[in-house]
Amino acid sequence: MIDTHTHLYLEHFDSDRDDMLQRAFSAGIHQLFLPNIDMHSLQPMLELCRNYPSNCFPMIGLHPTSVGENVNEQLRFLEEAMAHSKFYAIGEIGIDLYWDKTFIDAQITAFRTQLDWAKKLNLPVVIHTRDAFPLILDLVEEAQDGSLTGVFHCFTGDETDAKRIMDMNFMMGIGGVVTYKKSHLPEVLQHVPLDFMVLETDSPYLPPVPYRGKRNESSYMIETAQKLAEIKDVSLEEIAMMTTRNAQKLFKISSL
Repeated sequence: MIDTHTHLYLEHFDSDRDDMLQRAFSAGIHQLFLPNIDMHSLQPMLELCRNYPSNCFPMIGLHPTSVGENVNEQLRFLEEAMAHSKFYAIGEIGIDLYWDKTFIDAQITAFRTQLDWAKKLNLPVVIHTRDAFPLILDLVEEAQDGSLTGVFHCFTGDETDAKRIMDMNFMMGIGGVVTYKKSHLPEVLQHVPLDFMVLETDSPYLPPVPYRGKRNESSYMIETAQKLAEIKDVSLEEIAMMTTRNAQKLFKISSL
């Protein structure tokens, strides 16, 4: 299986990063896609990808909660970095209105800029959305000229949001939230074909049941896959096959 969204380069894993990766490999998760956060996270992420070139694949982008007074400096730095390394997606980008709405206009401008990067470079986008439906769907639909592809990471929307995402031919990233007792996702995903889903962890955040309260890691993705198999009434093997195929198509990679 493929973990399409995991921040394995963060300090949360400094004490046992290699062991944690081995646990993921032992669980059958051999390819991991790493979303960038800002100009400061770029080098630690790239270093991890250099250490595990067959397993870890970098993205580049400015996370919406990192959008502030220096947004233009951040975007210039990241745009220049794109010329020096290979990236598999523009991400993690998006709109986050949960923590702070001070820079909402700057978030929107930065998001549009990075959608343009994706179209120019023919790369998928990995979209962070928090308290931003339906605004973010409006922005993506506005930019969609038929060439944009991507995934709405940590999808927690309703059936209407899911339909709009599918109409744009985008994927939904399914993570640990689907295992939570109060989550409405099981009902929503009953109406979403597996063709539109990829698996993710968002490690070290949002661990699935039974690991809530602990640091999340990629090996825990098996719990999410098992829950999705239960929701869709199919085998774990089918979930693994379908979501892996979807991720390979999204990120334009072949199997190992």
